[in-house]
Amino acid sequence: MGLQSCTKLSPFSIFNLPTTLNRFSYRFHHHLRSPPPLLVRALSSSSTAAAPQPPTAAISDDTKVAQWKAAIDFKWIRDNKEAVAANIRTRNSNANLQLVLELYDNMLNLQKEVERLRAERNVVANKMKAKLEPSERQKLIEEGKNLKDVLVSLEEDLLKLTDELQQEAQCVPNMTHPDAPVGGEDCSTVRKVVGKPREFGFAIKDHVQLGKDLDIIDFDAASEVSGSKFYYLKNEAVLLEMGLVNWAVSEVMKSGFTPLTTPEIVRSSIVQKCGFQPRGSNTQVYSIVGSDQCLIGTAEIPVGGIHMDSILAEASLPLKYVAFSHCFRTEAGAAGTATRGLYRVHQFSKVEMFVLCRPEESDSFHEELISIEEDLFSSLGLHFKTLDMATEDLGAPAYRKFDVEAWMPGLGRYGEISSASNCTDYQSRRLGIRYRPGPSTPSKKGKGSSGVTQFVHTLNATACAVPRMLVCLLENYQQEDGTVVVPEPLRPFVGGLEVIDYKYR
Repeated sequence: MGLQSCTKLSPFSIFNLPTTLNRFSYRFHHHLRSPPPLLVRALSSSSTAAAPQPPTAAISDDTKVAQWKAAIDFKWIRDNKEAVAANIRTRNSNANLQLVLELYDNMLNLQKEVERLRAERNVVANKMKAKLEPSERQKLIEEGKNLKDVLVSLEEDLLKLTDELQQEAQCVPNMTHPDAPVGGEDCSTVRKVVGKPREFGFAIKDHVQLGKDLDIIDFDAASEVSGSKFYYLKNEAVLLEMGLVNWAVSEVMKSGFTPLTTPEIVRSSIVQKCGFQPRGSNTQVYSIVGSDQCLIGTAEIPVGGIHMDSILAEASLPLKYVAFSHCFRTEAGAAGTATRGLYRVHQFSKVEMFVLCRPEESDSFHEELISIEEDLFSSLGLHFKTLDMATEDLGAPAYRKFDVEAWMPGLGRYGEISSASNCTDYQSRRLGIRYRPGPSTPSKKGKGSSGVTQFVHTLNATACAVPRMLVCLLENYQQEDGTVVVPEPLRPFVGGLEVIDYKYR
């Protein structure tokens, strides 16, 4: 159950590329010499034909400039542009690959020219060390000053061009697993089906009615206090929430995961580095006005940042975490019966699994994560199906994603209760998380002693999203008399509670 991934920004939200490149050509023509013919062609073609017009919609200042740099392999993108373009199409992404390639070529050309001018400036500086006639010295001084002025301006242009390239390239989605189904959500394929729907011999209730009748959920009071899509849990529902969290953490720890609680406010840049868009009309993220901070929508974000800008020893991998946090989502655009009650809310508790591993291990850890999820839900006696999600439903970071949808009889449909995603090196290239093959000591913001570093692969999976688990448990374990039986595996975690009964008859 991931957040909304990167949304497209204006191609010219930082500066006008044609104007910059024309200014660049003008400086060389008037201050130095005509630029090489190849450079002229490269720049003029970009400035006349390839640049789309900027949209009229304004973008707030806090989204304009890339404050961090992702270690994107632009050369690989250029060398594999056909495969990247096909991937963008199958994901129905609005990433602008053509602009990325043009910006990259322009940046390389500008880098070469900046380096050439720096070399010329060094030649002039060396000439100044010799004994010279005053007129010759003055000529060199003027030439050096001219070179310096142009270099300063071109270096500014190069910085802006690099930021523009980063901004555009960060919207290019991850590549896709070859076995992932192509198309929209309805093209997703079923990997596994567990159990079958329970047959009821009486008129069933949904969790909203059950919660009201048993005095364990109060939506009305929460709506008055906080607005729609909020709720109070009361009585046994509180025990169930705490029990579900402790049960999930305890079970996942048996597979070698380290437990964590996380910050629930993070910097906006961390949200972006994990592949989500913290601002925009359709964002799922609550941003704190007047700061660079956001409320988290999933523990994946703060756990992903725990090793940011680190070089890990290979011997420390894999790193497996199970994290508890509260999550906050705007649920922009969500409406209708599919969001009734606890199914889609603004605030909830969740237990999340997160893995950092070597690249060759990520597929096997993806299978491990979905297996853990299936074992958890099977032990509670739920009927569910596991789906291999289609390309248009992956989100930018995911290379492949498996969803678990459980039967919710009161709602009369299957509902997503979990997902497991392999993000390969998409997040680690943005977060700066690498490892050094062979014996080494972990290093923070350092290069270590030897060996070529590689980016780790990251994976995430939901062990327990509490509100949707409550929907499943209440609706599937309801009895004819209106009470609800607590599944046996949870009873040790809720003080031995076996049945949720009426408070008043």
